[in-house]
Amino acid sequence: MGKQPKQQVLSRFFAPSAAAKPPVAPPPPNPPASAFASFSPAKRARALSRSPKTPDAKKHKPSSSSSAPARDAVRRRLLEPPLSALPAPTAVPRLPASNPSSSGSGSGKGYTPLEQQVVDLKARHPDVLLMVEVGYRYRFFGEDAAAAASVLGIVAHPDRSFLTASVPTFRLGFHVRRLVAAGHKVGVVRQTETAAIKAAHGGAAAGAPFARGLSAVYTRATIEASAGELEGGGAPEEGSRYLVCVVDREAEAVGREGFEVKVGVVAVEVSTGEVVHGEFMDGASRSGLEAVLLGLAPVEVILGTPLSFATEKLMRAYAGPASNVRVECTPRMCFGEAGALAELLSFFEKSEVNSPTIENNRQMIEISEADNSCHGIDNNRQGIDNDLHGIEGIMALPELVVQAMALIVRYLKGFGMERLICFGSSFRPFSANTEMSLSANALQQLEVLKNNSDGSVEGSLFQAMNNTCTAFGSRLFRHWLTHPLCDRNLICARHDAVSEISESMGSRQHSDSMLHDGEDGGCTASVRSDLSTVLSSILTMLGRSLDSQRGITRIFHCKATAKEFVGVIEAILTAGKQLQKLVLEDTDTVSSQRKSVHSSLLRRLISTASSSTVLSNAVKLLSCLNKDAADQGDMLNIFIASVDQFPEVAEGHVTVEMAKRKLDLLIVEYRKQLGMRNLEYKTVAGTTYLIELPVDRRVPSNWMKVNSTKKTIRYHTPEIVKNLDNLVLAKEELAVICRTTWHTFLMDFGKYYAQFQATVESLAALDCLYSLATLAKQNNYVQPNFVPENEASQIHIKDGRHPVLESLLGDNFVPNDTDLQADEEYCQIVTGPNMGGKSCYIRQVALITIMAQVGSFVPASSARLHVVDGIYTRMGASDSIQQGTSTFYEELNEASNILHNCSSRSLVIIDELGRGTSTHDERI
Repeated sequence: MGKQPKQQVLSRFFAPSAAAKPPVAPPPPNPPASAFASFSPAKRARALSRSPKTPDAKKHKPSSSSSAPARDAVRRRLLEPPLSALPAPTAVPRLPASNPSSSGSGSGKGYTPLEQQVVDLKARHPDVLLMVEVGYRYRFFGEDAAAAASVLGIVAHPDRSFLTASVPTFRLGFHVRRLVAAGHKVGVVRQTETAAIKAAHGGAAAGAPFARGLSAVYTRATIEASAGELEGGGAPEEGSRYLVCVVDREAEAVGREGFEVKVGVVAVEVSTGEVVHGEFMDGASRSGLEAVLLGLAPVEVILGTPLSFATEKLMRAYAGPASNVRVECTPRMCFGEAGALAELLSFFEKSEVNSPTIENNRQMIEISEADNSCHGIDNNRQGIDNDLHGIEGIMALPELVVQAMALIVRYLKGFGMERLICFGSSFRPFSANTEMSLSANALQQLEVLKNNSDGSVEGSLFQAMNNTCTAFGSRLFRHWLTHPLCDRNLICARHDAVSEISESMGSRQHSDSMLHDGEDGGCTASVRSDLSTVLSSILTMLGRSLDSQRGITRIFHCKATAKEFVGVIEAILTAGKQLQKLVLEDTDTVSSQRKSVHSSLLRRLISTASSSTVLSNAVKLLSCLNKDAADQGDMLNIFIASVDQFPEVAEGHVTVEMAKRKLDLLIVEYRKQLGMRNLEYKTVAGTTYLIELPVDRRVPSNWMKVNSTKKTIRYHTPEIVKNLDNLVLAKEELAVICRTTWHTFLMDFGKYYAQFQATVESLAALDCLYSLATLAKQNNYVQPNFVPENEASQIHIKDGRHPVLESLLGDNFVPNDTDLQADEEYCQIVTGPNMGGKSCYIRQVALITIMAQVGSFVPASSARLHVVDGIYTRMGASDSIQQGTSTFYEELNEASNILHNCSSRSLVIIDELGRGTSTHDERI
């Protein structure tokens, strides 16, 4: 009998039996299950619409008409899930808080051990989206799976008790960054034990699941501080990622200035170690708080509730859904009376970092004093005081700042990064006596950081001036631009440094031509080109390497990999050695004078960046590590271990070598036993220590066959299996020892952190100065001249040009002159037709003033300026000539308020005031 056709077999399946019963109505719906799967409703409707609802709905052949009802029922059962598995409307699968007696898809069984681990972890961390390591994948469960599927574009499906989704382990960093960018707080759960260690423990633990624990948590403000441990991560973001905590308190009485609340703000850049704090009075519009937010651009906000209505409204508007800023509300009433200060003092007392040695304190003072132009002398002095007397420095802070800082410490404890607060050397206030704080309106209307058209950096003053080579230099340059200096001596010091670097750039070609013509090149101009050459080489090298500022902070947080550690320390060491080529001391020898640096600011920065103490510490740290093992990620051989240094690692290596030695001795016995002098171990497909013998060779019965070919069979003997297990156990124990030692090694870096941080800040300042010199050289800018403080306030600009528009128009830009002086012509009214350049002109004056006080040369043929302490702007009018309406008097009142609140040394820019109707002209 031949084989039946396939069609006949299928017809048998669909044909009803002789005793077939009529279709039974579906059972009543059961309560919805917690896990479900269903087709798309649209697809299911189309599929069901193609099925005949009644036998007479469509004409069939007589041979198949009797099977239509059965076929319809089968198709419905396949396409549409049971009603008991359908979800409740708008319900999302959740992780239950406890283990019920029965759950899942009707199995009647409890949670699996893995699911129970997930339930316990979720109960301890309810606000964290968990990625659980299971084999070679990271899995999501319940609500986390639904959220991850929507962000990552992966499939979530039911698996026993919960909805689940997964991603491969080698793509961990990529997917973590996507989830964090979407505003989630992501936690990575890893296995905390290995198979060999678990088997060695034996007993009941051998059959239990692998132990798992939350190893890392990431948010938008903390991911760059721990990005080194992310495998397969995407490109890091170079901009600052501040975590800001805001608290406020209503003022007792509204003063004449209209201040209503006192606001306390603490901002922490976790990836660089910078801590910014301040307490200030603010008005009903919260313009002061808005300026702080625009200057810092935080990616994560902590609101210390309760907040006043206006403050909360501003924060919600800034951190709205379109901004993608993560917001977390934390009650601050739990501190009680002076509770925040008591918590901070307790934290500082327990911290080991708060007790540096006297030598480290002295070095930190020298380094901080050498960098007194980066943030102002007062800022550095406050940082030194906070670091040397941490408790006294905290007690001197304002009350609202203490509350905000206590909330920050509580929050960072969840990430293991709270030690950062203990370094007072990285503290700085929002405003200082040596800096000008630009208002939010000035930053927006003058387009200092972003343009007003699409909010991007293109077309802004920052984009036009920024020529920095490194990421940390770019971050410092942004701070310089938003905080121009108000101290004439500091401004002139920057100008002198920029001038010297610029002159060294210009003399380079002249020096090369003179040497090519055969001259000795002994002139000063030809030799000072060494400054530009060395700086260019160092900054280019640092720009191509890892972000050194974030790198040393990751090391301090114990989040850096061995490859990152070696790369960052080597970059700092190389930069310091190259800077030592520049002779800073003026001596009588001709060779020293050829390379001397004259600017006092450059001498201090170069001296700090090439400090012999920092370089010797860098050499000491690198001498402990194996560079080749670090590049390959081989943690077993990362340390150059000895009995005196890292004894546990050395003992672990001895144990591994002994296990290998025992296996090597076994092959000698097998050679004698089998009479094969050339017998050696084989490694095939990752399986090691195999004994390969011909097929016809007789072996003892207890030898285990592993794999074979047509001619050979490969075996493992009981002795090899036993010793191989010992070797695997020794290696895994060594890996645990190396990870523990590596963590301790990174913890010990804390005593060098302040020194390396000051070194990187000096390199960042050199990068900013080199950027300003490049800007001046490329655009033919001139050095402004600042008059003494005892002279009248004045602004004299000849042939001034708009720095941003000139980069677009080139030579087509028409220069302008400006002459203002307090005791002469101190006010200008500019009129003219639309698109005549009025707004461009008045903005140009403000931008030139900002550039000059930042330390930059300016786009003009000459500039004689007085230091201003503030720049105030009021841009735009809201008139409607067609409708005969205007807000002329409201604008005039607003302008008068600005003039009333500013000082005599402030620059006030008012644009489009009184663009009204004829009614206003008659009243005027």
